[in-house]
Amino acid sequence: MSEKKKKVFEVAEGESIDACLDRIKAAGYVPIKRTEKPIFEEKVKDGKVEYDPTRRKIVFEAKLIE
Repeated sequence: MSEKKKKVFEVAEGESIDACLDRIKAAGYVPIKRTEKPIFEEKVKDGKVEYDPTRRKIVFEAKLIE
């Protein structure tokens, strides 16, 4: 069975970016794109809803090494 040509890898909670890159390489892929998305937390202050960024989600798109 052949592997997918492109795959998405997410940096896990508590995992470093280098560890994720090592995991990508061990799977036989090379990263081609990095995307960061902020994760917001909803807080209510004085009756108003505020959204505070609490952390970020880092996702790598990788292609198969041929």
